[in-house]
Amino acid sequence: MSLLNIFNIAGSAMTAQAIKMNVHANNLANIDSIINKNGKFYPYIAKQVILKQKNNFEDNIGEIEIDKIIEDPSPCKLIYSPNNPMADEKGYIRTSNVNVITEMVNSISTARSYQANVEIVNTVKFMIMKTLNIGQ
Repeated sequence: MSLLNIFNIAGSAMTAQAIKMNVHANNLANIDSIINKNGKFYPYIAKQVILKQKNNFEDNIGEIEIDKIIEDPSPCKLIYSPNNPMADEKGYIRTSNVNVITEMVNSISTARSYQANVEIVNTVKFMIMKTLNIGQ
């Protein structure tokens, strides 16, 4: 594997992490949103990003890509509010399943991963520049 392939791998990881960060921001922004589906109101359901590896090389090393963005399977929270117009017959309203703490931890982890890939690109760039300066 050449040093130039590292740019493709790190670049694909940075792209994937940027998309993950957008999904985390979207989840946090829509935590109190209500969605109207077929005349019924539903709370916003958190999204999760699933990554997969593209094996470009025979040694099982490759780029990262987004496999899919799925809805978080965790249950929605129920809040007892019998006077709310969106309450069910028992007086409960369903609210979003977005967990603020989980989203913040995941966004910090995503940002750190992005930063690590930027450092990889900078290190490889430095190594290439040093290689070009060997004969001088």
